[in-house]
Amino acid sequence: MSRDKIVTITAPRRAELLPDRPAADPIGADEVAGRTAFSLISTGTELNYNYLGTTFPSHPGYAAAFRVEAVGSDVHDIAPGSMAFCLGPHRTFQRVRRSLVVPIPDGLRPDHAVFARLMCVTMSTLTTTTARPPQTVIVTGLGPVGLLGALIFQSCGYRVIGCDPSEARQSLASQAGVRDVRPSVPLGDPDVEGKAALVLECAGHEAAALDGCKVVRKRGEVVLVGVPWTQKTDLTAHELLHAIFHRYAVVRSGWEWEVPLHETDYMANSIYGNIAAAVKWLAEGRLDVSPLYALADPADCDSVYDALLNQTWPRVAAVFDWSQAG
Repeated sequence: MSRDKIVTITAPRRAELLPDRPAADPIGADEVAGRTAFSLISTGTELNYNYLGTTFPSHPGYAAAFRVEAVGSDVHDIAPGSMAFCLGPHRTFQRVRRSLVVPIPDGLRPDHAVFARLMCVTMSTLTTTTARPPQTVIVTGLGPVGLLGALIFQSCGYRVIGCDPSEARQSLASQAGVRDVRPSVPLGDPDVEGKAALVLECAGHEAAALDGCKVVRKRGEVVLVGVPWTQKTDLTAHELLHAIFHRYAVVRSGWEWEVPLHETDYMANSIYGNIAAAVKWLAEGRLDVSPLYALADPADCDSVYDALLNQTWPRVAAVFDWSQAG
């Protein structure tokens, strides 16, 4: 029996670790391949699109750290035995083009390196925003993406205020190093209202977006990073438009793929440039992701997804440890 496995969503709210069949053809000249060490669950996309989805089977996951076992004849800068990052699914074996691989430096734990994927979500906003340090940035929603965003902007010299109604997430954000954590957007605070240069709305919640438009400075940006998977309130478009108009707010999508996959002649910043920078920052200790996650056995994938969905998982993120997969 093959030892290769892959996490598969087989029905609504049903995840299983099933046999996998990696490609059997010889490795390509520009490819890198190896066994997965760790893979990170994206609680937004994987829960809402895969675990609660409508198309089955599906194979979630897009952040993996693997030990290189083989490289193609055209790959000269990655050696077998080294660790690498890729946008790979939750499976025991990764095989990707060299252009889609970021080396993991010695000294950086691979279970930390996988967080570079979620870091790059808000790094797209970092590279496109008009806000500059030391201006005030408000982050609403302190799940994995929002919490990492708060730490990233804080490390770059911005004054950051992280907001989340969950006391557990507030506590975790403080433990992770966010200096100013509050239960809600500080409306009415004269030190903040009308002075925030940027609001990173990472909750996908229309009330948070409206509050962001009320607190931002004139011509400040409200960037909608969190996906609004479901309607959560009875707020009207008029309430939002009123706040946008009178605050002269710039409201835009926080879709990370606004920047290209790789650097171009006219766009210096890119997805893979941001991932490489995130890996470097993690290696330098600029961010500590240790408090954010707990390791999990891929065989327990269904219970892990269920716990993340119901917010009973002990941390805001889960990382599959493939050494436990048999």
